Amino acid sequence: MSDLDHDGTIFVGRSSKPEVLTLALANRHGLVTGATGTGKTVTLQVLAEGLSRAGVSVFAADVKGDLSGVSEVGEAKEAFVTRAKSLGFDYEPDQFPVVFWDLFGEQGHPIRATISEVGPLLLSRLMDLNDVQEGVINICFRVADEQGLAIMDLKDLRAVLGFISDHAAELTVQYGNVSKATIGTIQRQLLVLENQGGSKFFGEPALALKDFIRTDRDGRGFINILAADKLMESPRLYATFLLWLLSELFEELPEVGDPPKPKLCFFFDEAHLLFNDAPKALLDKIEQVVRLIRSKGVGVYFVTQNPLDVPDKVLAQLGNRVQHALRAFTPRDQKAVRAAAETFRANPKLDTAKVIMELGKGEALVSFLEGNGTPSMVERCVIRPPSARLGPITPDERKALIATSPVKGKYDQPIDSESAYEVLQQRMRSGAADGPLAPPHSPGAPEEAPPSGLGAVLGGLSDMLGGIFGTSRPRGKRLSTGQVVAREVTRSVTNRVAGQIAADIGKSLGGRTGSSVGRAIVRGTMGGILRR
Repeated sequence: MSDLDHDGTIFVGRSSKPEVLTLALANRHGLVTGATGTGKTVTLQVLAEGLSRAGVSVFAADVKGDLSGVSEVGEAKEAFVTRAKSLGFDYEPDQFPVVFWDLFGEQGHPIRATISEVGPLLLSRLMDLNDVQEGVINICFRVADEQGLAIMDLKDLRAVLGFISDHAAELTVQYGNVSKATIGTIQRQLLVLENQGGSKFFGEPALALKDFIRTDRDGRGFINILAADKLMESPRLYATFLLWLLSELFEELPEVGDPPKPKLCFFFDEAHLLFNDAPKALLDKIEQVVRLIRSKGVGVYFVTQNPLDVPDKVLAQLGNRVQHALRAFTPRDQKAVRAAAETFRANPKLDTAKVIMELGKGEALVSFLEGNGTPSMVERCVIRPPSARLGPITPDERKALIATSPVKGKYDQPIDSESAYEVLQQRMRSGAADGPLAPPHSPGAPEEAPPSGLGAVLGGLSDMLGGIFGTSRPRGKRLSTGQVVAREVTRSVTNRVAGQIAADIGKSLGGRTGSSVGRAIVRGTMGGILRR
């Protein structure tokens, strides 16, 4: 039996029947769970290999370095050959196209995002700011927008915070109290973030998501592997980065409905870090994003030790499940096992809770979505052996792959373009920085006549929304979540009225305006995620 059957499935293993992941349902998300050392990484590799063969791109965080072996030809070990024969196919070693990424640029190509793209709410969560400090960050982004100051990296943000401190008296009248002590606290938190490696993540060139979604000459999807061993030393940065990546995918990718196969499958290892101590608002928004992102052709797979690490609302969206062994030595552990068993569709032939504790290495309980989109009954399954190397590659092998990568040279050198820091330095040299705040709009700009008629009103709304939501700007300079939230909508109307306006505009307008509204909703969704 091949890994990719003719009916559009990926062969994962065998119970009393072949257990397959249906490609058309792979964007309905999934869950891989089990105790440490029970085979989660092997299952993740099997899924990544199958998706790659099918032409689906994959993104996975490699927390221990073990997943990197997917880039090298596997070995025909006796255990693998024997298991393959027992499952009904001949073992064939293989390797897959891989691109290595690393936020710190040490074990892969750097991944960068501008401060503007990440946005004030996500940034506030990353720095663990309180509500008052978060408010000042929102003011910072608003002032930067009105003063034409592009915030690309940490030094830009520091410069704008200093600018706000110098003009605190003027800003207090318009935005409320801006305390220099609060700005000082934020500056100290920025220093902590910089010491954790944040300065390497924030900047240019920013990641182009199309580089995650590509195939090689043979039509195989690239497996994008994020080196996360060092990143895990800063779990908040790890979780925040992956949330930002999900938000960018959600915003940038077009709607595709239910495609025959996903564009990208996103594996979120150590998923409990996303949900630990998360407030209800955060969980609601994550559930909303997971539910909606499938229509963009993206499948999200959470990898963690226990299904209980994932909140019920999110768990309900994860239709494809693989459960490796859990150990139960205490009453609390036994309760967790029972709860894990209850997350499956029951099989009258299996005592699911008992089997979870009996599973050996290479075995798992599986339940994949069937043709009508409902979960299959849980089955005890032997997972097929991976075709590529099992375990990490050597540093020399990694360097060789990075040197021949399809994105070689695109992200490796940082770019320091003219942005807020440089602009404010120039103003300081000219003496303009000490003067009053520049008006929000450029002086001398021609005033437009008020629109008349419904068509003119709608056209004006289109231009206004395009400016507010930044879709007419370059990607690195578009307004982000907090800026959108802090703009005209929240300043001039209540949440209820804003919701009605958005609903009316969505029904009435199409084309460019419809696109703007959709992108704003995305940013609002991910922005809401990050409020604590």
